Amino acid sequence: MKITGYRTLSTRHVWNRSIGDVNGHIREAVTEVPIVIVETDAGIEGVGVGSHADLDRLFPALIGEDPRAVTALFDRMTAQVFKSGHAGATYGGLATLDAALWDIKAKAAGEPLWRLLGARDKFVPGYASGLDIALDDEELAVFYAAYAERGYVAGKLKGGLDFETDLRRLGILADAFRGNTSTPGLMIDANESWQVKQAVRYVAALEEHVDLLWVEEPLRRWDAAGHARLSDAVRCAVATGENLTGVDQFRGLFDAGAPDIVQAGAIWGVSHFVRLSFAAAARDLPVSVVGYNANPAVAAAAAAVPNHLTTEVQALDFASGLTVDHEFVDGGIVLGDEPGSGITVDEAAIDAAARGEGWESTAGPHMRPDRAGLRLILDGVER
Repeated sequence: MKITGYRTLSTRHVWNRSIGDVNGHIREAVTEVPIVIVETDAGIEGVGVGSHADLDRLFPALIGEDPRAVTALFDRMTAQVFKSGHAGATYGGLATLDAALWDIKAKAAGEPLWRLLGARDKFVPGYASGLDIALDDEELAVFYAAYAERGYVAGKLKGGLDFETDLRRLGILADAFRGNTSTPGLMIDANESWQVKQAVRYVAALEEHVDLLWVEEPLRRWDAAGHARLSDAVRCAVATGENLTGVDQFRGLFDAGAPDIVQAGAIWGVSHFVRLSFAAAARDLPVSVVGYNANPAVAAAAAAVPNHLTTEVQALDFASGLTVDHEFVDGGIVLGDEPGSGITVDEAAIDAAARGEGWESTAGPHMRPDRAGLRLILDGVER
């Protein structure tokens, strides 16, 4: 079997709510979902979801190759962009091609990807995540109640701007899950918006009232020493890593003893997650997938590695034209038995869904505010 080409599609995820974080939000959000389909001379096509970045520069490493050599081809793609580097947006394109190759490999073997990767159980523990900073309290309660009805026991609040607001809203999350457990799992995500001492004070104050599981991305992603200092100063775990593009970028964090929970963005693909998981396992650290809906294929890898803790589920549906052979029940994700990653594409449905400005909006959380990390007082008022 040989790789002969690829084609790209873009669809839209209609969230039916506002999404965002401390850095900004999109009201009535509609976001773009890039798709890559890798073609072979055997007629088997692989679907990858995530990014279209730098595909033209990466694909020469794959053309004419056997797609089943996924691990070697992952390294071959990184070598293809050796001089300019694979970090940043380039890693997204690389990872999307990687996900498509894993899909081909599993389809060729006639197995679901989770089994091909060595998983014994197709259940993946998960937690609810509303990207919810722009939801009012009633909307917040409705969102998390929907997950509680499916057996979820934990949720993550987007916060970091106002202590009293975050404390009240964490209570709303706890109330939603108390029907399933007497000890709801609560997390808070500050999306890199604090300084070290600011984070220590904020989290310590929350911990006087709430038993937090973790604080996520409290500081800039590269601040290894700061994350280590914070971890020593608070009771909850410090989780970070979703925006690091490549296992090599975790070296400073690992050397500093910084992360208590090692996070990987789903958008960075299957091979990245597997490699990062084993690097973390060598240090007795758990791993967690962030943003599963952006690349559901990574859930198969989560089922297969020895140290997966939980996966972030941001929606109970997918982008228009994408069907995913997964179920959301029993507080997690149940992977299907279809060969491959379980993702199928309906191109006619995608064509019909092309509307909304999505991430082109400058108001969203992808744009870092001028005063992020430089706010003197965190009381919900911009100064």
